[in-house]
Amino acid sequence: MTMRNKILIVDDSTGWLSFHRELIYQLYGNLFEITVASSALEAYNLARKNLNSPFPVIITDLQMEAAYGQKLAGEWFIENIQTLKEYSSTRIIIISGMYNIEEIAKKLNVDCISKRMLVQNKLLLKYMFEKLMPFLTQI
Repeated sequence: MTMRNKILIVDDSTGWLSFHRELIYQLYGNLFEITVASSALEAYNLARKNLNSPFPVIITDLQMEAAYGQKLAGEWFIENIQTLKEYSSTRIIIISGMYNIEEIAKKLNVDCISKRMLVQNKLLLKYMFEKLMPFLTQI
């Protein structure tokens, strides 16, 4: 049996966690094993527990629990994941309603989709996956 690809989805809203999970299922069926976290800290701890088998894809919100100093929780999470060598090839996608999402994504060298745009066009996630992971184009 082949191991399904793993995705970590991080959002403090249970509604958004369900939205992302359902959308991935609609697009790809059971191809992905989805793990969810409701805070940046919980997600970071999950990522560290999975160092031997890192998540190849992480989808994260920016605004979750209280800010970490001057950083949004999602920003803090991404910066800390990027320090872990096991996650050097992980693809990170910010999906957030923040007005400056593109600026933050560019600074962190990750991809992004605004929540508003994703709700209007759910295929944006499929396009993003195909851009980031060439192996998905054979699906």
